[in-house]
Amino acid sequence: MKSYFLGVDIGGSKSHALISDEHGNALGFGSYGPGNHEVVGYEGLALALRSVTENALEMAALRKAQISAAGFGVAGYDWPSERQPTLDAITTIGLNAPLESVNDTIIGLLAGATQGWGVAVVAGTGTNCWGWDKDHRVGRVTGVGYGEYGGAGDLIYRALSAIAFEWTQRGPKTLLTPEFLRLTGANDIPTLIEGIEMGEYYLGSDYAPVIYQVAVQGDPVAHSIIEWGGKELGATALAVIRQLNLQELEFEVVLVGSLYQMGEMLINPMRQIITSEAPNARLICLSSPPVVGGVLLAMQQLKLDTAPIRDHLIKSTCSCINEQAL
Repeated sequence: MKSYFLGVDIGGSKSHALISDEHGNALGFGSYGPGNHEVVGYEGLALALRSVTENALEMAALRKAQISAAGFGVAGYDWPSERQPTLDAITTIGLNAPLESVNDTIIGLLAGATQGWGVAVVAGTGTNCWGWDKDHRVGRVTGVGYGEYGGAGDLIYRALSAIAFEWTQRGPKTLLTPEFLRLTGANDIPTLIEGIEMGEYYLGSDYAPVIYQVAVQGDPVAHSIIEWGGKELGATALAVIRQLNLQELEFEVVLVGSLYQMGEMLINPMRQIITSEAPNARLICLSSPPVVGGVLLAMQQLKLDTAPIRDHLIKSTCSCINEQAL
């Protein structure tokens, strides 16, 4: 009798589900919108869970009763007090199988770390960092921004600060100024700042790539902002590395999120911070969908050795997603 495994990745903007057999053949993929309970509430989380699961089951031509185990990575699931309501939301799917639920950073780690453990650092709109050692002991940061910087929103704040410093003569001129004026249509810096404060202009995290583009043009202020972000992300990772006593080991730091598209300008200062205490750490960008980690987590519930099928699962998942898109 075949075994089938369900992995689910619940995010703040989109959610995914993936179904695979025990050989790593991806059979069904489902997508939906946001499911983070901090954004849509626990009813919204339950709806996202049911929707992505049903979509994946339909593509795989399977029934819920055929699922052997399930793994869930849930954005917004950060604290012990959130475990029961998260599990209650999962219960609405109607599965009858072993399952586990973790913060979504962990399934990003599982999807990217070839050894199945290490540290994952998320850098998107915000930032988060969780880790597992060989025994799955957990290391983590708060994930809610208490001194944890390096996300796109933080870079935008630093950019606007630099523009304000230029106006008040606290800092040097920067090419960020004409670029942000062009983007908003503001006539000058005080008009820009007033417009932001009055709600006329909105410069969210989506504008972070602009800072990188200006840095590539040779602007030292923009370059320093990207470098600062990398150092902050490195310091966050190093905190988790210390918690797990990984400093002397060889392990992977999985980089999860769109901000890493900035490449070595962001990653190199991050690497320097991490390897100052963990010289054998290797930074790798996640190249597979994080939901792959949900399937691997599901397989772990049945004590399966996932190493032999991991690469095939990643390849077949990409094919499955492409097939759904046709």
